[in-house]
Amino acid sequence: MSEIAFATLAELAEGLAQGRYSSVELTRHFLDRIAQANPALGAFVSVDSAGALRLAEAADARRRAGYGLLGPLDGVPVAVKDLCDIQGQITTAGSEAWRERRSGVTATAVARLLNAGMVMLGKTHMVEFAFGGWGTNPVMGTPRNPWDLQQPRVPGGSSSGSGVAVAAGLTPAALGSDTGGSVRIPAALNGVTGLKTSRGRISLHGAVALSTTLDTLGPLTRDARDAMLLTALMAGPDAQDPLTLGIPAFQYREPAHGAQPLRGVRIALMPLSQHPIAVDADALSALDDARRVLAALGAEVTETPLPFDFREMMQRNGQIIAAEAYAVHRGYIEDSAQPIGQYVRARVLSGKGLSAADYIAALQAHAQARRDWLDWMSDFDAVLTPSAPFGARRLEEVDEAATPLAAFTRAGNYVNASGLALPAGFTADGLPLGVQLLGKPNDEGVLGKIGMAFQAVTDWHRQRPDLKAVGL
Repeated sequence: MSEIAFATLAELAEGLAQGRYSSVELTRHFLDRIAQANPALGAFVSVDSAGALRLAEAADARRRAGYGLLGPLDGVPVAVKDLCDIQGQITTAGSEAWRERRSGVTATAVARLLNAGMVMLGKTHMVEFAFGGWGTNPVMGTPRNPWDLQQPRVPGGSSSGSGVAVAAGLTPAALGSDTGGSVRIPAALNGVTGLKTSRGRISLHGAVALSTTLDTLGPLTRDARDAMLLTALMAGPDAQDPLTLGIPAFQYREPAHGAQPLRGVRIALMPLSQHPIAVDADALSALDDARRVLAALGAEVTETPLPFDFREMMQRNGQIIAAEAYAVHRGYIEDSAQPIGQYVRARVLSGKGLSAADYIAALQAHAQARRDWLDWMSDFDAVLTPSAPFGARRLEEVDEAATPLAAFTRAGNYVNASGLALPAGFTADGLPLGVQLLGKPNDEGVLGKIGMAFQAVTDWHRQRPDLKAVGL
C-alpha cells in the first residue's frame, strides 16, 4: 500500500477495478495518514471518518453485488474545501467566528461527487472567508507547506489545506475555489496540479461566496487527467445556479499519439517586459523549461506582446473582490467582538468605501475585458506564464498587505479565462515551482489536453515531499 498515497485518481480507480484493494482499505489508508500527519500539517479542519467508511462500505457492496458503478471514480476518496456546504456538517469558511455554522444544504459540486460514488474524507482548511493568497490563517491556524518541515513556509491560498493535503498524500484530490488564484497559487507552491474553471462550469450553489462576480470552483489533483475526471463529474447545468445554464457541455480529449501530440496547438508566451512583477530567476528557468517541453511536443510557442496589463487587471479584480466581500460580510465584519483575523477584516473593509458608481464602472470594465480576451484569444489556444513569481516564502517573511502571489493569476479571473497550473520545477532549495496556462472561457478540456501531454514527458508532478518528520 506504500504507493497508494501518491497515486492518481485514475490509478486508484483501476486498482479498485482489479481488486488490488477495496474502497474500505483505500479509505482507511488515507484516514490513517490524516490522523498521523494532520496535527502537524493542519490541512484538514474536520474529518468525517465514520461517514467516509460508510460510503466506502457502500461502494464495496455495490461492486460485490455487480450493480455497476455510479461513476468512473466510485469508491475513490476525495476532500473538499471548507466553504462547500454538506448538510448537517459545520462549514467554517476558515473563520473562528463560524465554528458553529451548520449547513442546511449540500453544495451541488459535492453532491455530484457523492452521487458518483466518491468517498468524502472531510473538509480542508483555508484562508478566512477565502480572502488571501499567502494561505495564512492566524486565528484558526495556517496549514504547513509539506515541502519544508524545518521552518514554516506559506502554503498558498486561499485553498491552502487542499494544496497541502494533496501534496502530502492525505487525499488523492481536493476541491478548491478560485477568485483571484486560490486554486492555482496553492497548486504551484505545493507541487500539484490545479484547474481554475470558467464561470458557470461548476455550480456555486452551496459554496460560501467571496465575490459573486468572480468566484469559481475547481480541483487540485496529482495530474491534469485527474483534474479532467473530477471536473467531468461536477460540471453541468444546475437550476439552483443560473450561471451554469447555457454553458457548453464539458468535454476533454486525450492527447494524440506520437512524438508531437500538440502539433497545431498555439501558445502565446508573455514577454518578460510585460510581467506584472519581478520573477525569481529559478521561476524564470522553470518557465523556459516548460516552454521547451511544449515546443518539443509540437506546440507553436510564440513570445507575443499581450494587449492586456496584468498588473492593472490584478488591481481591478481586487477592487471587485473587496466590494463584493464587504457586501457579503458587512453585517458583522466591523464587530470587534467577532474573532475575525485582522488582515482579512481589513481586506473586507477596504471594499466599504467603493461608491455605487465606481462599482458599476468596475463591472463594466470587467465585462469589456472579458470580450477583449475572447476576441484576442481567437488566435491562440493558451497563454503561458509563471503561476507565481517565486516559491513558498517563509511564514515570517509574509507581508499581509501585499499580494505578489496573485500577480499572474488574478487576471485570469478578471477575463473569465480557464486556467491550469502545472508543476514545472523546483527552486535551489527544493521548493516547487509552477507554470500557468490561461485559455478561453469553457476551454478547460483544451488546457487539459496540453497538460496531459506535458505531464506524459515530465515528472515534476510525480515528485513528493519528505514527510519523515511527521511520521509518514
